[in-house]
Amino acid sequence: MTDVHSFNNISLSGRGGSNPGLLKINAGGIQWKKQGGGKAVEVDKSDIVGVSWMKVPRTNQLGVKTKDGLYYKFIGFRDQDVASLTSFFQSAFGKTPEEKQLSVSGRNWGEVDLNGNNLTFLVGGKQAFEVSLADVSQTQLQGKNDVLLEFHVDDTAGANEKDSLMEISFHIPNTNTQFVGDETRPPAQVFHDNILKVADVGAGVEEAVVTFEGIAILTPRGRYNVELHLSFLRLQGQANDFKIQYSSVVRLFLLPKSNQPHTFVVISLDPPIRKGQTLYPHIVMQFETDSVVESELSISDDLMNTRFKDKLERSYKGLIHEVFTTVLRWLSGAKITKPGKFRSSQDGFAVKSSLKAEDGVLYPLEKGFFFLPKPPTLILHDEIDYVEFERHAAGGANMHYFDLSIRLKTDHEHLFRNIQRNEYHNLYSFISSKGLKIMNLGGAGTAEGVAAVLQDNDDDDAVDPHLERIRNQAADESDEEDEDFVGAEDDDGGSPTDDSGEDDDSDASDADGGEKEKSVKKEPKKEASSSKGLPLKKKALATEEGSSKKKTQKKKKDPNAPKKAMSGFMYFSQMERDNIKKSNPGIGFGDIGKVLGDKWRQMSAEEKEPYEAKAQVDKKRYKDEISDYKNPQPMLVDSGNDSDSN
Repeated sequence: MTDVHSFNNISLSGRGGSNPGLLKINAGGIQWKKQGGGKAVEVDKSDIVGVSWMKVPRTNQLGVKTKDGLYYKFIGFRDQDVASLTSFFQSAFGKTPEEKQLSVSGRNWGEVDLNGNNLTFLVGGKQAFEVSLADVSQTQLQGKNDVLLEFHVDDTAGANEKDSLMEISFHIPNTNTQFVGDETRPPAQVFHDNILKVADVGAGVEEAVVTFEGIAILTPRGRYNVELHLSFLRLQGQANDFKIQYSSVVRLFLLPKSNQPHTFVVISLDPPIRKGQTLYPHIVMQFETDSVVESELSISDDLMNTRFKDKLERSYKGLIHEVFTTVLRWLSGAKITKPGKFRSSQDGFAVKSSLKAEDGVLYPLEKGFFFLPKPPTLILHDEIDYVEFERHAAGGANMHYFDLSIRLKTDHEHLFRNIQRNEYHNLYSFISSKGLKIMNLGGAGTAEGVAAVLQDNDDDDAVDPHLERIRNQAADESDEEDEDFVGAEDDDGGSPTDDSGEDDDSDASDADGGEKEKSVKKEPKKEASSSKGLPLKKKALATEEGSSKKKTQKKKKDPNAPKKAMSGFMYFSQMERDNIKKSNPGIGFGDIGKVLGDKWRQMSAEEKEPYEAKAQVDKKRYKDEISDYKNPQPMLVDSGNDSDSN
């Protein structure tokens, strides 16, 4: 017998549907975690007061009752699992699971069993259905024989299922022997009073503990009055009204905005609330950081001395976001996450970036990343396969930004774009300290390449690793000179025999350790990098085979000459290159150009118009600059001419 029993695809059943997850049972208790992250349930061994098995359609259900009156139902066990876990419960917990049977007769006439917070309806001694009285918001006695139970309108209950139980009615005749009454108090009244005792419903329960008015909520967008009750919170707006049970609150986030007088407070939900066809797993609130509030809590003295002893105070005065999170934390039982050790270049807690088409801020937290405000995206470290830093290949202002790609284990990818370059060091150091896998900028591998870049990347003239990767991939088609053929490039022309001989001389000089000549020949390499020429491999092939084609003399490029104008197609290529690489992993550099060319030819004139407009502006810029370049002012002295004259 193993110490830990693990089961995949075990569903936690509730009024809002069932959620699959991973269940672990050990000598210390029971742990269940939803697949993909979110809600988690932990039941300590000392809190378990009863365990039961029930055969349900196509599988088995495990019922766990705690001393707090909560009842958890786990569905998805095989018949062989029932036998092994029964023995484990007897030996490790000292409890023998009770065998329950499910009624499938379809009859709706039976007996009611009130056990703790659960109401069980029995038909012929078998369970027909079971509901939690903790979800009951109100009970009504209709006539002399009917009792109506109304359940909390939980806006998270319908997120996973189309239908959710809202109310149920019981008919208790005067001849009922289970709830014995008298002339002034019929059996239905006795049943109603028993429900009130167990469910603890009444007028005082619905009164709000504290209310915060006019709170700005970014998702779902609007201004709401936020009421905090003992068992739920309510968002009341002009057009929408949400009621959320605290059992749906997974975690709270208190995240200050950098260099701005606002603070984010995020309530993470599982299941999420629904507005139309849109699900909101995170409620993003925005408070004024310096706003002070004074609040008095409407809680009975009995609850303050028992349930909330040493947790809540009778009154609060302080910053509104701190008062709100403190009260909500103890009412809901959810933990608060605040910024960790990460600091940006501006000594903030987040970095500016954009996700999809939305601008926002990315918070690197101790256990995940959180992008706010829209769309609010939480990425836990446990879900990440690897991260990759990507630099812009385009020149100009784009060189001051980079992208951060986060690949999940589910193969889903989040691309955070336009992060300022001065955040490079801070992000890389923080991610490395968390032990996350960082892909080498040149492809698969370790992060030594990134580290080498970061060590010498303090100014705008530092090495751009993403640009270096592009250059390396484009080596076959670039116009840069290959070190092995520098000697051949310096020749003005000649016969094929001369070309071959010069190649041999070049290789021989390298082999002899001619470091001096090698260092001298690297200088014109930068000047020739942007000139038009043949691909390197084609040059080498022509030299080795003794091609009869004469080589044209390369004209040195003046470093002071203005940059040539870009065409509309070049602007289009800059925008679409990364998208093509993402949608076609492993595509070659030359194939990217072919795909870009095909897409450009298929575009209409209206689609090309934005890129052509940029090209026209750049063309005018080049025309003005080249005019000034060719007709310099008399007082300007060219540094190259000075060096020649010297």
